[in-house]
Amino acid sequence: MNSKRKDFLISISIVFTFTLIIILYLHYVLISIFGLNQENFILIIIPLLIFGLGIFLSFTSSILSPLFKSDENLQKNIKETLHELNIPVSTIKMNIQLLERKIDDEKSLKRLNRIKEASNNLLKLYENMEYNIKKEIDKIEKQEVYLDDIIKKSISKFDDIKKDINITVDIENILVLTDINGFEKTLDNLISNAIKYNREQNALIEIKYKDSILSIYNTGEKIDTKNLFIIFDKYFQENSSKDGFGLGLNIVKEFCDKNKITIKIDTISNGNIFKLNLENILV
Repeated sequence: MNSKRKDFLISISIVFTFTLIIILYLHYVLISIFGLNQENFILIIIPLLIFGLGIFLSFTSSILSPLFKSDENLQKNIKETLHELNIPVSTIKMNIQLLERKIDDEKSLKRLNRIKEASNNLLKLYENMEYNIKKEIDKIEKQEVYLDDIIKKSISKFDDIKKDINITVDIENILVLTDINGFEKTLDNLISNAIKYNREQNALIEIKYKDSILSIYNTGEKIDTKNLFIIFDKYFQENSSKDGFGLGLNIVKEFCDKNKITIKIDTISNGNIFKLNLENILV
């Protein structure tokens, strides 16, 4: 148990015990004066409960304020550190772009490309860390984004691994209000799974939008019916021979639940369809 949690539990216990002693004492005094019967029971108990709640909240607020202040300072320091981290990463990217224009030696360009890939990985780690921290402290701002733009951006990430899989997109010019980073991660995981669990020949992924429903269909072996109830569980993998840790669909479900997006799976003879009801995030 860390020290902050220990201090919190000790503080709450002290306040609760102190409040309980006061209420029990006042109860004893009031009973001694007025007695206890059916007529005055409510008149004694309700004021005591309200008074006890007031004392508890008052003392809790004053005792725990240093802990809350500590959390506020920690959040402030994290934000400032994240901002400072972004500066050197951006500087590296900018200088790489400048060097790419001036260097024409093949060996040097390969080295520069490795630096570029490393800086992109560092930037991705930074963005993930920033997003996870903001998610934990519930400070994520929702933004408007066109559905087709964010889907195309997600698909482009898999150009190197989709091989011969044909990906078609039929999306209207739909505007959604959402946590863009989280929504993008959700789409990334769904498209990644659609690629990973597709068939080897004549593989197809169809992404469509109609009547508030975003559907992602992939050819391949349909999901076993008995697994439909546990497929979103953390670490679950229907096919353990595939790469991964079984976290992707759990991340998808967590985001959908938090943003009131209903998700369901239809299994058909030649594949699976993931359907997301975006009604609650449409602009």
